[in-house]
Amino acid sequence: MSQAPNRLRFLSIMVVLFALVLISKLYYVQIVQSQTYKIKAEHQYVAGANYFDRGSIFFLSKDGSEVPAASLKTGFILAINPEILSKSGANLEYVYDKLNSIVPLDKINFLAHAGKTSDPYEELQTKLPTEIADKVQALSIPGVSVFEEKWRVYPGLSMAAHTVGFLGYKGDEYAGRYGLERFYEPVLARSGDDAFVNFFAEIFSDIKKSVTVGQSLEGDVVTTIEPSVESFLEQDLIKVNTKYNSEFTGGIIIDPQNGEIYAMALTPTFDPNNPQKEKDSAVFRNKFVEDRYEMGSIIKALTMSIGLDSGAITPQTTYNDPGCLTLNKKTFCNYDGKSHGSNLKMQIILDKSLNTGATFVEQQVGNKLFGEYMLKFGLGSTTGIDLPNEGNSLVANLREGDDLEYAQSSFGQGIALTPIITVRALSALANGGTLITPHLVKEIDYKIGTKKNINYPKGEQVISPATSEEISRMLTEVVDTALKNGQVRLANYSVAAKTGTAQLADPTGGYYTDRYLHSFFGYFPSYDPRFLIFLYTYYPKNVQYASETLTDTFIDMTKFLINYYNIPPDRDAPPPPTVRL
Repeated sequence: MSQAPNRLRFLSIMVVLFALVLISKLYYVQIVQSQTYKIKAEHQYVAGANYFDRGSIFFLSKDGSEVPAASLKTGFILAINPEILSKSGANLEYVYDKLNSIVPLDKINFLAHAGKTSDPYEELQTKLPTEIADKVQALSIPGVSVFEEKWRVYPGLSMAAHTVGFLGYKGDEYAGRYGLERFYEPVLARSGDDAFVNFFAEIFSDIKKSVTVGQSLEGDVVTTIEPSVESFLEQDLIKVNTKYNSEFTGGIIIDPQNGEIYAMALTPTFDPNNPQKEKDSAVFRNKFVEDRYEMGSIIKALTMSIGLDSGAITPQTTYNDPGCLTLNKKTFCNYDGKSHGSNLKMQIILDKSLNTGATFVEQQVGNKLFGEYMLKFGLGSTTGIDLPNEGNSLVANLREGDDLEYAQSSFGQGIALTPIITVRALSALANGGTLITPHLVKEIDYKIGTKKNINYPKGEQVISPATSEEISRMLTEVVDTALKNGQVRLANYSVAAKTGTAQLADPTGGYYTDRYLHSFFGYFPSYDPRFLIFLYTYYPKNVQYASETLTDTFIDMTKFLINYYNIPPDRDAPPPPTVRL
């Protein structure tokens, strides 16, 4: 007798569970997906009329509003049913004249389509606006129809094109091929109503499947890209690229504390609405994550931090600058080939960007420990950024190099890094010494009504917070007194920065003597930074140093961000700087 209540309780629970599942399915079909199924129904009996659906990608403005970066546009297909036209005895000349008065059509093409009398469906025009579709429907000609359609659009045109990406065909599959469109394909793609075919059979055969959330729920993607910041950066990069006739120029603005990327831009760029207009598909390549470069003197900031953190040097350590050094039978020099004196403190190495000084620091640390530190900065591993095709850096010299190769690594030659790996390493200098995960998506809004906030835990502690503070102080001194002789110093804001100029490698061996990659990074406020800016320009013409090409752009961006985000001053205005001789 005692088993009866248990059986009744079990059956009651099962009935309630079944009802909940049924209600949730009905809600999803009738409310969440009602428009989708309505449009799908309009197409299901029409041969050749394909229904397209896809999730959206949004930029995120500073006030939290979402700005469409990739969305769907709705229009109409003008189609005829030649079979009906033939059976109804329609006068094709009359039909053509009526349609042509609304939608300009090629007459020969129209008659060719209409002549396929055994074919129930022939498309004449696509992407028609609603007002045109209404006029066609008002004709009420049997065999002439309009069907709603959707297609992918990028309202910002070329804005953040390398980040957003676009769709394309691979064989018969139409899907994301570049950028976020590709990386988040499982989220953005739409499976139609396949998941609800034979719903009752699904429930009775596998209840667990019906109530379990899958790994790739469909949704919309909300990025960390701030459209005004992105636009300002893109315009500044165009100015640099045009002024110096560079092959290309790029920039990233990131929060060094959590890895959120506010802007990522490359020029030349493209319009993802019309990728077919580009003559060379190489323009679609995201050089920030796929390509590698010898970054030059910005790497000296890492070298100096390693010297400080390891205890091999202090800011008061001095060295005698020989101007040039010979290691493993090869000679390298400072940028000007000159000695800058004796008893030089470590600050001068950064101020004057001395190759021999960076080598001195590396030698004090020792090859093995120096290589281990550089690899701890993540130079030998990918970042995990949410973009496709992330490449590895070329850093074999940090594992098994000779004295010359370790020395060259200390000033940014002989190792080739992707920009995003470089940005991750430099962010550790700014944020207290930890690695971050650079990323572009802040939130996924699922179709079922839930949201997922994207958060990445802090990575390995590379240098101590004290070292981070000290290298930030030294890099702030670079801006205050050395960069353009202190002329770009901001009176009420501390800004830390370093320039880099690297000779481009000659494919036939060695380096070009007249071709350079210019790089620049900086962050602010120096001791609790909100932003880190990374800039680079490849093979600028008739100019040698990054301080000439990128300093003004960096300062422009810094002032813009301070004003746009109302960042409060972090120091009082000091006396005018003295020019260092």
